[in-house]
Amino acid sequence: MEKILITGASGQLGVVLTKALQKKYGIENVIASDISKNDSFDGIFETLNVTNYDAVHNCISRHKITQVYHLVAILSAKGEEEPLNTWNVNMNTLFNVFEASRLNGVKKVFYPSSIAVFGEEIEYINTPQSPNLTPLTVYGMSKAAGENWANYYYKKYGLDIRSVRYPGVIGYQSLPGGGTTDYAVSIYHNAVKNKDFDCFLEPSTTLPMIFMDDAIRATLELMDAPEENIKIRTSYNLSGMSFNPKQIYESIKSICPDFEITYTPDFRQEIANSWPKSIDDSQAKQDWGWKPAYDLDAMSKEMIKKLNKHYSLLSI
Repeated sequence: MEKILITGASGQLGVVLTKALQKKYGIENVIASDISKNDSFDGIFETLNVTNYDAVHNCISRHKITQVYHLVAILSAKGEEEPLNTWNVNMNTLFNVFEASRLNGVKKVFYPSSIAVFGEEIEYINTPQSPNLTPLTVYGMSKAAGENWANYYYKKYGLDIRSVRYPGVIGYQSLPGGGTTDYAVSIYHNAVKNKDFDCFLEPSTTLPMIFMDDAIRATLELMDAPEENIKIRTSYNLSGMSFNPKQIYESIKSICPDFEITYTPDFRQEIANSWPKSIDDSQAKQDWGWKPAYDLDAMSKEMIKKLNKHYSLLSI
């Protein structure tokens, strides 16, 4: 019987992943956790400060955890406001989860990385699996370091850590969490609320993105793959689609014809300029059969349909 722990379950990805894991393994076998109490979760929820090693160790031991999905992190844009704190939080929580998992015999750990690991000295089109990693944000630096620690723990201790480099994740299920790609979530909320949108990136800034449904499916498929199929022990490149703010605006406007956009680039523009425009994820396709299901227009239709339903329920 699998027992699953999700850290950072209240975040943008964690909310959706928790429900998917509850559906897969049974609500009684999934423990959601975060630093603050959250009564919106069905099933078991633990208030857990992952910077506290003893708390992490005790939680894993007490629940006899077999898999950990470690989602705690301060993201790129938010992280630049307090660089040293971002590094400390992101790295200390990682070490606590890896060590507690190793010592408690956890079978698998999921560690999310990010396109933020890439820096200026890369091929920006179809960025390969193993380029030079020179990130320009503390978030990216922590993720690049985390990838190497994941590889180290697998090689030295045999801890089965698996990881993907998420592009920008776009979903209707929760609000943005402080990332540079979050404009692509906020823009849909504005469109559905009949509000114009002021974008903090230039109209031609192309970035890799993925629809939440695809991101969750990729995570579950990676974790379900036989161990011998996992050839990359740092983190797999993952791709869904690539587009810029002008293209997402045009996709939305085809459904919401009165929607308008303006552009006021800020400090996040420099971050975005250092990231790839598209990702080569052929290794993930080869090793564990990854294939995205959504393109930009399919995602726009689903986002607007789901958010229309969400806001109509709020007004009742």
